[in-house]
Amino acid sequence: MNSASPAAESALAIADSRRDPLYYLANFETVLRWVGQRYDDLLDSDERTFIDAFFALPTASRALLVRMVMRKGEYFRRAALDYAEIGDSGAALAPLIDAGLVEAAPLLGIETLAALLKRAELAALFADVVAPGLRKRELQARLAERFDTPRTPPHWQTAAGRVLPDEIVALSVMPLCERLRLMFFGNLRQHFSEFVLADLGHYRFETVPFTPDSRAFRCRADLERYEQLHRLRERFDAGEELATLIAELPAPFTDSHWLDTRRSRLVYAIARHCERCGELARAAQLYDDSRHHEARARRVRCLERLECFEAALELAQQGESEPGSEAERQQLARVIPRLRRRLGLARLPPAAAAEPVRLDLTLPRVASVERALCDHLDSAEAPVRYVENSLINALFGLLCWEAIFAPLPGAFFHPFQSGPADLLRTAFHARRETLFARCLAQLESGDYRATICHHFVAKQGLQNPFVAWPVLDDALLALALDCLPPAHLRLWFERLLGDIRANRAGMPDLIRFYPQRETAARYEMIEVKGPGDRLQDNQRRWIDFCARHAMPVTVCYVRWAEKASP
Repeated sequence: MNSASPAAESALAIADSRRDPLYYLANFETVLRWVGQRYDDLLDSDERTFIDAFFALPTASRALLVRMVMRKGEYFRRAALDYAEIGDSGAALAPLIDAGLVEAAPLLGIETLAALLKRAELAALFADVVAPGLRKRELQARLAERFDTPRTPPHWQTAAGRVLPDEIVALSVMPLCERLRLMFFGNLRQHFSEFVLADLGHYRFETVPFTPDSRAFRCRADLERYEQLHRLRERFDAGEELATLIAELPAPFTDSHWLDTRRSRLVYAIARHCERCGELARAAQLYDDSRHHEARARRVRCLERLECFEAALELAQQGESEPGSEAERQQLARVIPRLRRRLGLARLPPAAAAEPVRLDLTLPRVASVERALCDHLDSAEAPVRYVENSLINALFGLLCWEAIFAPLPGAFFHPFQSGPADLLRTAFHARRETLFARCLAQLESGDYRATICHHFVAKQGLQNPFVAWPVLDDALLALALDCLPPAHLRLWFERLLGDIRANRAGMPDLIRFYPQRETAARYEMIEVKGPGDRLQDNQRRWIDFCARHAMPVTVCYVRWAEKASP
């Protein structure tokens, strides 16, 4: 676990889920104390009141509230709230209702009521209103036509003329609890189950010291803007009218790069939807409003389809001269000749490309073409391993461990992070340039082998965004350190740092080692393509990079052998 100041250290204790039946309560209280310490200046009056009221509740009531918070939805049948470790749910509910944390008679739409009741219960409740024998979906549709306004449980009983099969209550503080979860994790992707996974040893995390600057949100406005974007994304995913969503999109966040990145991803997603629906003008406008790494290239495509060829070419040439990434340069290189042809401009000479070695093989058909080739080529003198992206990434992650987990402001802000929060942001390398330079300098001094081996043992099993532990073993590590020249490792690692999002994928599938050779490079990387398969863009970029730097890389095209006639 990550560590914090002495005052916060005790608040980070994870309850033992195998021994403590109220482990979830202890962990939720950990979150409240942690948020109360680290975000004291950001909490509003409702959040402060909730935290104070929560700790004043009886233990059973606190436990029941946490059970409700951790379950799906905000509405519950009383019968579904029975837990052995809590005891009488009625007695536990009463203080929650008195404190206004749970509503005893909430307003329920027919959809919510139908979701809480079984088909037979719903049919029995409204037996005098709708015909018998309907499926639940049909029954709900008929009821929705008749009852179009929410009602409390007593009013539903009056409308139906029968008693509900169970009491129904609603959690009143779910949005507030979601906000506290957001403050703790810095996102709404992670849930409180992270505590249990860490407790059981399924996930183990590096220890990183926290500072007062180690927070996801600097101010209340950051928190509110995150929630605004999250709600807009939920509404977009639910299929809400695009015009309404676009009108509510906030302006770019010039004072927060990471929040503006989230905004750009949402704008890009809406633009892609518009493009797929043929709304090209709207899509082009939205792409222009997004800093997403693919937005410019997609806007060029929209302008081309709108037959705005001059505008498309101007934008494409701008991207070609100052590309945001190798991927963008590659995409635009395919579009520019087509646009020039449309405009009657002279044809440009094709760019020279380094060609890898090609190998064609016919093998017996099996489930995995990569495994088939690996088994075919493997030998004691030249062992072959199926590593794909894992080997080079792992060597990078092990060598540069200290730089990756450096406790910079805004990088680590809770105990369950597998890597820094800014890993995929453009400034990730720049903020740690000196640290990475120190790590990579070991490739010249020869110290890199000791560092990699030390971290392989000392950090075994800890989460790292570059290290897939199940793939890396002692034998593979030894072969890699013996056969991969440090000059090639530096080139690969520098390319990774240039664009982590794009370049940590696309590497060749197999690697063949030649430990007995006397040459500096005693390996060969092999990209495998089965029948009908072709190189993807990111694979082409990696292969081209290796070929340009005289790194041994082969593309093997496999055909399946014909079955012998009986």
